Amino acid sequence: MGEATQLKAVNRAIEELRVRVGEARLAYGEIPAVQRLVNDVERLRIDARELGAIPAADVGSNEPKISIDDSPLDPSMWGDADDEGVGGYHGAAARRSPGPAARRSPGPAR
Repeated sequence: MGEATQLKAVNRAIEELRVRVGEARLAYGEIPAVQRLVNDVERLRIDARELGAIPAADVGSNEPKISIDDSPLDPSMWGDADDEGVGGYHGAAARRSPGPAARRSPGPAR
């Protein structure tokens, strides 16, 4: 799809949205949610108009791609690490000291 064809499709979609928001305005009246939709559609129209004035960017990049190795890592690297969100207090430091619940002093009996 060419640049002009894409922009025409965007403008048609925005126009269709403008019509549907106008129908919502008739159905719901001038409530804040409808006003926000009206403002959003106007902003889309402004942005699409600006796109029409700017030449499309060259999507073919000349920068080299960086390959990232996804082979498994040595598990011993993570032996003393906590799994964030899975509880914590794993590893050697946790075995040496009591957990946070054990350090709390009991409160008054209820």
